[in-house]
Amino acid sequence: MTDRRLVIIGHGMVAQRLLERLMARDAHPYTQIDVLSAEAVPAYNRVLLSSVLAGDANLDGITLQPLDWFARHSIHLHADTPVSAIDTDRQTVTSRDGDTFAYDDLVLATGARPASLKLPGEELDGVVTFRDIRDTEKLLAASRRHRRAVVIGGGFLGLEAADGLSQQGMAVTVLHRSPYLLNRQLDPTAGQLLQDALERRGIHSVTGQNPRALIGERRVRAVQLADETLISTDLVVLAAGIRPNAEIARDAGIDCERGIVVDHYLRTGTDNVYALGECCQLGEHTFGLVEPGYQQADVLAGVLCGSDAERFEPGAVATRLKISGIPIFSCGQAQPGPDTESVIWQDHDTEQYCHLMLRDNRLAGAVLFGDTRDGPWFFDQLQQQRDLSAHRQQLAFGAAYCDA
Repeated sequence: MTDRRLVIIGHGMVAQRLLERLMARDAHPYTQIDVLSAEAVPAYNRVLLSSVLAGDANLDGITLQPLDWFARHSIHLHADTPVSAIDTDRQTVTSRDGDTFAYDDLVLATGARPASLKLPGEELDGVVTFRDIRDTEKLLAASRRHRRAVVIGGGFLGLEAADGLSQQGMAVTVLHRSPYLLNRQLDPTAGQLLQDALERRGIHSVTGQNPRALIGERRVRAVQLADETLISTDLVVLAAGIRPNAEIARDAGIDCERGIVVDHYLRTGTDNVYALGECCQLGEHTFGLVEPGYQQADVLAGVLCGSDAERFEPGAVATRLKISGIPIFSCGQAQPGPDTESVIWQDHDTEQYCHLMLRDNRLAGAVLFGDTRDGPWFFDQLQQQRDLSAHRQQLAFGAAYCDA
């Protein structure tokens, strides 16, 4: 298992986590590690791209490791080197420029890309995505020349783009097909509270509507809705879902469905080939958040070093973020079901809201808006599935009241 060659395709946050976990071990089996990245810069914190867009951070500030870190650990980082082919029989990877890299172990960390909405007019100038640093730079340049933007998608990515463009002085409208914003993480009440708070900050939202077409000759000028309404704009940001980058694996004969199919040890169906992060699929699960990717990287580092002591199990993920300065937290299910009870607390004056969903006196989900300090405590109750019968009267007020 020693004197092996590792090739990693992709260099995002999860691939960097894998490298750091390998380097943190007393020993790993690789005498050569090549990382092939389609991006021109080392891995950076994509979660903070909205801060770059808002003008609160720059690329240096969100880069995960400086270039000398790779040199110190004898890792060969090949930036701006997209991969064109994988030969699993010869165990080689070929780059777009024709360079060939041999491997004993291959890790696919190719990430995902924004999903196309297949709208007429998506090819027009002024229609962009918000996914990487190049997209961010395009949006910054557009915000200096134009004044109006429509963001299609009211999920995390769309709202972060809307907030950043608003802070650059643009008039922003968010278009979301679901009845309320962040519908996968919030319940209807919290979604409406968020929409109202964003409206007061100058970000307008249109919910429950689908775009039909993007209108313009060479440059986008308006978004047409299904009810024929036109929203005039100079810029359209597509942020309505992602699609795993699995094509390079599929072309190589590696088993793929929506993503690259893996088992609980991140192994594909092809010998010595692994996948992790947004590009992979375990059972019916694909992964759009960074935390499961980090868990996968921790497991895979052990697997590559010959240990199967840990396996990756998809589980509940807590979401904690601020959108336009508004704290939001959710974990578990976001909406009650036929077998759950709801405990709700709301302060209309301070716009604080807490919705807890219980199943057999154990936490099944939590949605917090405005004050998220107890979020980690609620997440711990959910993970441990503790019996909360004794705390029913105090539960909505958080850890301090329950402990008292």
